[in-house]
Amino acid sequence: MAAIAVFCGSSTVVAKTFLDLAYEVGSEVARRGHTLVSGGGRVGMMGAVAGGARAAGGRTVGVIPEVLYGREVADTDSAELIVTADMADRKNRMVERSDAFVALPGGIGTMDELFEVWTTAHLGLHDKPMVLLSPDDFYAGLLSYVDSLVEHRFLGAGARAKLHVVQTAAAALDVVEAAL
Repeated sequence: MAAIAVFCGSSTVVAKTFLDLAYEVGSEVARRGHTLVSGGGRVGMMGAVAGGARAAGGRTVGVIPEVLYGREVADTDSAELIVTADMADRKNRMVERSDAFVALPGGIGTMDELFEVWTTAHLGLHDKPMVLLSPDDFYAGLLSYVDSLVEHRFLGAGARAKLHVVQTAAAALDVVEAAL
């Protein structure tokens, strides 16, 4: 049983397909017996992933900075809700509490979290699996950019290979479980 951090958006105006994907990921995490570690909000995709995990009988841990506690409407239904001093502490706590990371479609906050764990893995500070869930090639533009970083030698091929890219919730959990 692993603790899996899921990075995703908290926007309340995203398409239903993204909310459904988040719910499915949460359900899959729980169905496979893992604990969900999330950003601690109960709205948008963040709320959907936690709701999916709990609906499937899973344990959820939310990590939310004090400044967002009210703004994101904190997920007080979490088995454990950790309120941090700031965003940097939130990311650090999520990294400490997690055995693997899955990034879903999201905005700049999701990218910040993804790049933080990817950078720290590249620096050898952890060797935890990282998965980018890119349904319908959602992240094709980002991946094209990242591949250009490899081409221009700003990023090594080994660092690029640390990020596994999949298109389904089941495939994301398969990658995580194969790596643990």
